[in-house]
Amino acid sequence: QVQLVESGGGLVEAGGSLRLSCAASRNIFSINYMGWYRQAPGKQRELVARITTTGGTYYLDSVKGRFTISRDNAKNTVYLQMNSLKPEDTAVYICNVYSGTQVSGFKDYWGQGTQVTVSS
Repeated sequence: QVQLVESGGGLVEAGGSLRLSCAASRNIFSINYMGWYRQAPGKQRELVARITTTGGTYYLDSVKGRFTISRDNAKNTVYLQMNSLKPEDTAVYICNVYSGTQVSGFKDYWGQGTQVTVSS
């Protein structure tokens, strides 16, 4: 059974930091991207950060310079270090893994989500 196990969410004051972790089960092969989306109440889900197997990264403009994504390929784990948090960062953060090949096809896997709340 494929699983993405997230941890690290919580309540923090504005200006504080949190670190999210997402461990993907070993039966996910050929991982291309690992990343984090977020969804705030009444808003669409948006891609926050993504990292490739070779370390290429993407960041949402509003988090550039504050958030850092990293991954441990040996552990199939992705991390999101969030610094200088703002109330507008409040959302459910959802881990995403995109895997597959041209032969097997590609698939998205999703975590359950972890709540991040930033108080002003």
